[in-house]
Amino acid sequence: MGKGFYISKPLGFVLFGLGVGAVLTIFALSVVYSQEKRKNEVNARDGTRMVTTAAPHSTSAPSNEPWDKYRLPDTLLPEYYNVTLWPRLVPDEQGMYIFTGKSGVALTCVKETNLIIIHSNELNFTLTSEMHHAKLTGLGGTSAPVILKTWFQIQTQFMVILLKEKLQVGKSYWLYMEFHGELSDDLGGFYRSQYTENGVKKVVATTQMQPTAARNAFPCFDEPSMKAVFHLTLLHSAGTVALANGMELGTENVTIDDQEVLQTRFEPTEKMSTYLLAFVISEFTNLRSPPEANVLIRIWGRREAIESGQGDYALSVTFPILKYLENYYNTTYPLSKSDQVALPDFAAGAMENWGLVTYREQSLFYDPKVSSNEDKEWVVTVITHELAHMWFGNLVTMRWWNDLWLNEGFASYVSYLGADYAEPTWNIKDLMVLQQVQRAFGVDALVSSHPLSSREDEVITPDQIDQLFDTITYSKGAAVLRMLSEFLTESAFAKGLHNYLHEYAYSNTVYTDLWKKLQEVNSSIQLPASINEIMNRWILQMGFPVVTIDTRTGSISQQHFLIQPDAVVDKPSDYNYEWFVPVTWMKSGSNMGQHWLLTKTASYEPMKTDTDWLLANLNVAGYYRVNYDPQNWERLLTQLTNLNMIIHRAQIINITLALRTTKYLYEEKEYIPWESAIRNLEYFFLMFDRTEVYGPLQTYLQRKVKPLFDHFKVITSNWTRKPPRYMDQYNQINAVSMACKTGVKGCSELTRMWYRQWMKNPDSNPIPPNLKITVYCNAIAAGGVEEWDFGWQMFKNSTIAAEAEKLLYGLSCTKEPWLLNRYLEFTIEPNLVRKQDVTFAIVYISGNVIGQPLVWDFVRANWEHITKDYDDGSFFFGRLIQGITKKFSTEFDLQQLQRFKEDIAASSFSFGTQAIEQAIEQTKANIKWVSENKVKLCAFLDFQKN
Repeated sequence: MGKGFYISKPLGFVLFGLGVGAVLTIFALSVVYSQEKRKNEVNARDGTRMVTTAAPHSTSAPSNEPWDKYRLPDTLLPEYYNVTLWPRLVPDEQGMYIFTGKSGVALTCVKETNLIIIHSNELNFTLTSEMHHAKLTGLGGTSAPVILKTWFQIQTQFMVILLKEKLQVGKSYWLYMEFHGELSDDLGGFYRSQYTENGVKKVVATTQMQPTAARNAFPCFDEPSMKAVFHLTLLHSAGTVALANGMELGTENVTIDDQEVLQTRFEPTEKMSTYLLAFVISEFTNLRSPPEANVLIRIWGRREAIESGQGDYALSVTFPILKYLENYYNTTYPLSKSDQVALPDFAAGAMENWGLVTYREQSLFYDPKVSSNEDKEWVVTVITHELAHMWFGNLVTMRWWNDLWLNEGFASYVSYLGADYAEPTWNIKDLMVLQQVQRAFGVDALVSSHPLSSREDEVITPDQIDQLFDTITYSKGAAVLRMLSEFLTESAFAKGLHNYLHEYAYSNTVYTDLWKKLQEVNSSIQLPASINEIMNRWILQMGFPVVTIDTRTGSISQQHFLIQPDAVVDKPSDYNYEWFVPVTWMKSGSNMGQHWLLTKTASYEPMKTDTDWLLANLNVAGYYRVNYDPQNWERLLTQLTNLNMIIHRAQIINITLALRTTKYLYEEKEYIPWESAIRNLEYFFLMFDRTEVYGPLQTYLQRKVKPLFDHFKVITSNWTRKPPRYMDQYNQINAVSMACKTGVKGCSELTRMWYRQWMKNPDSNPIPPNLKITVYCNAIAAGGVEEWDFGWQMFKNSTIAAEAEKLLYGLSCTKEPWLLNRYLEFTIEPNLVRKQDVTFAIVYISGNVIGQPLVWDFVRANWEHITKDYDDGSFFFGRLIQGITKKFSTEFDLQQLQRFKEDIAASSFSFGTQAIEQAIEQTKANIKWVSENKVKLCAFLDFQKN
């Protein structure tokens, strides 16, 4: 290591881990480097490429009438709602669960109109007069026009009210309606969840309004900019408790239609968007914060879960995280309470409803006797993500869904800051690049990716909005905001956020409003352009650059990075796929600094060296990959091999060099290097586990992981105790998992021994919580029907969501095709596998080399049945397709996928084209990578035998 410069060992491990990068990009980088040698030609071509495309397909019906457009007209604004809802938690004579309701909305006319257009979907309305479904009256002495006609536009989900005369500008009116709907189990809108406790079936009425399902619960102006105050009353049966965004004002007994029910009224909400409205009626109980806390924190869930202590950890971290975020934003939490509710059935991980956050059980509950470190980390990260939204998203909200990335990307980024505050010994911020940045790279290197922010008129229909809830929005959004915070400094970034929240509280913004506030507090920071000019290049065009540094000449250049470098990009960019790139760097000497790359190519003398290694994009703070000349790669690799330091390896030139970086792993004991290596070696397993390459690859990696397996056997006293260091507890999972995967002697015997002990005494599970998912998978894979049936019974009996999730995965590992087929049939039976878990179970089975073709056939044969009940269709479809097709790497796979795309296009299935396009592109990249690298891999493995 150069004199005067020191990299701490923890930082070194982090840099190593962050740098391994996606092995999928290895071939692409080799092509990128060869192209860089012809950079004048390349730059000329890229600089003049004109991409043309057809005008965006119109999402409106042919009619130009306002009710045939998907966006609300700008003629009316809601001020407040009064909503009363009564969900029935028992079925009626037809076996249906229903809810009834009545609602009124005060609306102000801002432009003259004789139409009231309001969202309504899957609701049946009572006639409030002889002919009409609504009643209109004036407020403040204003007279209301007569209603001529009401009707429903099913495609655009509107109730349309035609008036005899026009509404007056500046006047307010009251629109009243009565209705009923089905409390279905589709996990969207106002829906039902159910569970069994002490042998008794319990039903929960709950909500998921985001993004466009508030209209399924009551008629409303269901767009994020249509903020209003909500006055809510819930009717519910004796023995249940009602929750909503606001604090309960009181509950009383009332008689309605000869029925005795409870009526709970709530304090009015703050002015907010419809998608943040939430209410829950259940028999849940709660834990609560002590009286001296200035904000009431309550953790709600099934009585058995709460009484067994599963909510204790969530309660212990929620208030500290809330206070941390108040300090971070320098803005007080504006509500009097924060309820966190764990639901047995929930499609997403959690939802940031203001004052009433809802979660999957495994996202809120933690049992130290059963749950793993990863389960605990997930809980604290999700809680922070949702609480971050209380300000960024709820207090200040995007104007339209095309800026969803700002909400979700910001919360994803801040979740690591808050979790690190809550658990400072975990070093959780070190994992952000592995979990977010690298994940975003994988999708954003496809031509089927998309910009973070689109024009409003490109995101119109509910299906188009649904498709935005993807990796780009969450992970790339987090990565880009992290980069911005890094080059502005975290303190300046936080100050700009405070000013942004203060100015736009209770209103709506576009992303440039944030840039403006950040610019105002960063006038002293030397930037090459305004924040708006810098960041628009990262926001308004898809993809990211690979920055190539030639240390022999000091030249530095950038190029749009694609998995397939010769792919045709048919999406135009005003910035010609050129970025303003903050390139941080250091040398083996004492030199380090930052240079802004503002053009395709540049020359930067300080990066020139003949002897020193040079490392760029420190801590992977920038959202870009780095490539070097071969000589610098060799110098970096030498440093790695000699273990003088552990370096950042974000890109590798070719497959041989990539595998050379794994040769030293037999000496490695730290978690982040091993985790990085395993994540990327997984691509090799995906591509080759059905080929003759798999055996030699397994043998090679077996020699690398055996010392790690033996190391943990020693430090845990023959697997009888937990490793003392937190990161070692994670790495023990890697040691056992990879040892079993590669056939290290003793591993399979260990997992089968633990599992057999459990089978002999089902009430006492001897398996260490951190190792459960590995043990379940390997023991069931090595066993037969007896092991599978035991696992299935334990899954059905589990009252802890995290435990059930581990078994759900473990059951997918069996090598018996008939058991896998039986498991697939179970997944589409709601009484056997919850709807929220269907996608995960199917994708888990597809990860099994034996299960993958079974899943592909099963999904195509049962497609209509699988998808018909899902309200979150695009999100479900994307996860399913990505999971099922990740092993596709042959021309036959590609042909089948393309045929499936044609079948879907010819059906009534209206969404998911983006997911299929990405799968097709990924499959093409897999085919090319395998064809270019299979022979090289075989040669490398053959050489290692000697």
